[in-house]
Amino acid sequence: LYDITLTLPGIAGIILSIGMAVDANVIIFTRIKEEIGFGKTVPSAIKTGFQKALSAIIDGNVTTLIAAIVLMVKGSGTVVGFAQTLTLGIVVSMITALFVTRFILNAFVEMGLDDEKYFGSIKSRKIIDFIGKRKIFIAVSAALIIAGFVAMGINKANTGDLLNYGIDFKGGTSTNVTFNEDMSLEDVSDYVVPVVEAVTGDADVQTQKVTNSNEVIIKTRTLSQEEREELHDALEAEFGVDKEKITEENISGAISNEMKTDALVAVAISLVLMLIYIWFRFKDIKFAASSVICLVHDVLVVLTFYAVIKWNVGSTFIACMLTLVGYSINATIVTFDRIRENLNILPKSTPRSEIANKSITETLSRSIYSSLTTFIMVLVLYIFGVSTIKEFALPIMVGIVFGTYSSICLASSLWFILGGGDNPKTAKKA
Repeated sequence: LYDITLTLPGIAGIILSIGMAVDANVIIFTRIKEEIGFGKTVPSAIKTGFQKALSAIIDGNVTTLIAAIVLMVKGSGTVVGFAQTLTLGIVVSMITALFVTRFILNAFVEMGLDDEKYFGSIKSRKIIDFIGKRKIFIAVSAALIIAGFVAMGINKANTGDLLNYGIDFKGGTSTNVTFNEDMSLEDVSDYVVPVVEAVTGDADVQTQKVTNSNEVIIKTRTLSQEEREELHDALEAEFGVDKEKITEENISGAISNEMKTDALVAVAISLVLMLIYIWFRFKDIKFAASSVICLVHDVLVVLTFYAVIKWNVGSTFIACMLTLVGYSINATIVTFDRIRENLNILPKSTPRSEIANKSITETLSRSIYSSLTTFIMVLVLYIFGVSTIKEFALPIMVGIVFGTYSSICLASSLWFILGGGDNPKTAKKA
């Protein structure tokens, strides 16, 4: 309908939308089970569960929507495709979660399926002392981030680059090969690409068919003369191609400095607007600051992953980082929403550490289930996807794991520290 160009970052936007749609439903279902655990009937629990889940769903989706709109306005190239599909997905998933899911649950009740055994219930939970372990969590995160910067320094000294930049960033060699038959893109991916990867020792291989011919364009990192000859020999041995008809040329990076700058500026503006929105909604800048710090933490940890194992940094890198910026803050918002609720219903004398621990414990199952469903979806992409998809999926899985960790272990600890701990008198100084 909107003539959106579907790129790999665009597909990343769809994946993120699916993850957020699952997330909204998990929040609702958890709330309903809690209300049933309090002794309410199923129809009453459904009504109250949706009411209590509403603020967390709206705040989580709006913060991501802010990022998507800014990326759409300020971004360029494939970044815009990501923002377009993400925006569309957010709007659709909010409608389905708040209206379609509600309609289906009420339909079950009208059909007589209103026994609580069909819905489950959550009784009182044993409170886990997350805040008491805050120094350990912060030390672990600091060590991971420092390790990333150390790894980038070592990479710079050894290779001249902070990260293992692929052909989209650095350019490379474009090889034109005329095969004896018209191969489909699927055949090229299944049979030709593995041969090329064996020669280059690199999974960053891009292929493109030339229309109305048997010619295929193969883009790789910059190849030496010896590697070019080795590739010619391998293609001749495997597919019987005529080496004399193979041509090569050096190409520049597809991702321009302008695109990289636009993406960075868009992310920076997104973070500022997220900060302002959360500050406005929660009436407390400590919630906003903690959310943004956790978001930056998650991005830096994934950057550590790229640096330490020298994972290829190509077009998927921008898609990966944008997905994290959009997804990571969601779980943090849910935890903070519960803290905000408990601040209003618990006695004023309740220690802030107790409020934080209670809130984290109450949202713990939701955080784990929601992240696990998204993780499984991306894991399937990694197992069955081609090399380019694998390049995207593995860092995303790392981001999901550490995003869940930061939302559970770090976010509330930062809120607690910035608020002056359990002594309100020190809050202003903090």
